[in-house]
Amino acid sequence: MAEVARKIELQHLAWRAGFGETLPVISDWESRRRKEIVNKVLIGPTKKPAASVDVVAETDLPDYRKLKTMTPEERKNVQKMNTEGIKDLNVSWVNAMISSEHPLREKMSLFWHGHFACRTQNVLFNQQLLSVIRNNALGSFRHLLSGVSKSPAMLQFLNNQQNRKQHPNENFAREVMELFTMGRGNYSETDVKEAARAFTGWGFDEAGAFVFRDKQHDDGVKSLLGKQGNFDGDAVIEILLEQKQTARFITAKIYKYFVSDIPDEAKINALSDKFYHSGYDIKSLMREIFMADWFYDSSIVGNRIKPPVELLVGIRRTIPMSFEKEETMLLFQRVLGQLLFYPPNVAGWPGGRSWIDSSSLMFRLRVPQVILYSQAFNVMPKELTPEMGEGSNYKMTLQINDFLKRQFAKKVNATIDWNPYIKGFSEVPRENLANEIAGILLQQSNNNINRQLLEKYADSSTRENYIKTVTIDVMSTPEYQLS
Repeated sequence: MAEVARKIELQHLAWRAGFGETLPVISDWESRRRKEIVNKVLIGPTKKPAASVDVVAETDLPDYRKLKTMTPEERKNVQKMNTEGIKDLNVSWVNAMISSEHPLREKMSLFWHGHFACRTQNVLFNQQLLSVIRNNALGSFRHLLSGVSKSPAMLQFLNNQQNRKQHPNENFAREVMELFTMGRGNYSETDVKEAARAFTGWGFDEAGAFVFRDKQHDDGVKSLLGKQGNFDGDAVIEILLEQKQTARFITAKIYKYFVSDIPDEAKINALSDKFYHSGYDIKSLMREIFMADWFYDSSIVGNRIKPPVELLVGIRRTIPMSFEKEETMLLFQRVLGQLLFYPPNVAGWPGGRSWIDSSSLMFRLRVPQVILYSQAFNVMPKELTPEMGEGSNYKMTLQINDFLKRQFAKKVNATIDWNPYIKGFSEVPRENLANEIAGILLQQSNNNINRQLLEKYADSSTRENYIKTVTIDVMSTPEYQLS
């Protein structure tokens, strides 16, 4: 019994700190102490650099200064290049998640991608923002916040390019406070106005580089959160980080994403205090969580609905595969409700139970069969809404909707490499296979999978076919939706 409980703890860590692990990895972890495993999860490979997800170079892009003088056909080509580029960026990042030897880095990046929700039509801006997030995902929140705040994607999305001392635009300052740092209700409208004055002059040039336009900056004295001074944008970020509420707000969001939808105020307060005094070191915060005994409590294990991207990446990390057209992943993401680079609004994806409704749950249960049996994709995706932008962003949204509609009823052609997965069960006796497969795929201590039912629908003609069909059946259960 203790051995089963230990294995479930390890699977719990593997899913919460990544996208699940195979039986050989979990078996290797069983002989190691928690501290050793957590350190390995946090640090990742020491020598191998993270896979790049870049799909465009600055030299490949048009001169955006000439957009206004372009012909309609030339502008249409630029728009098409950006739309195709963002699809390629999506595929590239998903592939990095699948192949990464440091899955926590990608998992944290996925979290920050929702925290710093942004939608832009410019593929280079998307790529730059993702690079900032991935490079700082487990580092300093101070550096991450500063990098994101100075990214052209975010400055454009939140209108700070139009923030000038003669006509301050409050959008950027408000979202930095409400969504990125302190949370609603912890600042005044005066604080927003004063912070907006401080952020005047922050912008970007045609090449996508941050610029400070000093002639557009308001260099007067500002009053912000009880402080007075000739603050600029960098000073505002420091003042926000001085507030313990910022550490608490970030910690609470991380707790919800990695631990439980049900907040535990005492645990969040203790974690946020350590996070604040560490100088906002993200890796230290994650170590505190993963090392805590309460993190492995039965009330937390298996209580979280897998976000769509985690579900898809988890299946593909478990069983290696490739698609005839990798952009098929976008269709799966959209039907399940999480299309990368297209968050629903400035607050990102709400997560938790919002991932599940009657239509998405039925399709979730079918995903393994659609992929692994190469079935037709006959679910029409819901259309993206253009809530997060107008003009060219609106047009780009329509283009993506059109692309997704064209995939309806097409067969999903995947090449599945079952060999590494099947090899992982080579030491397991035939009579124990169903239990071992269910045990490695599900986070259930009292495994509710009916073995007789698995036997009934399994293909027992060969050992390989048995493993394949039992695996697909287990992945098609409601329990597999949880981590």
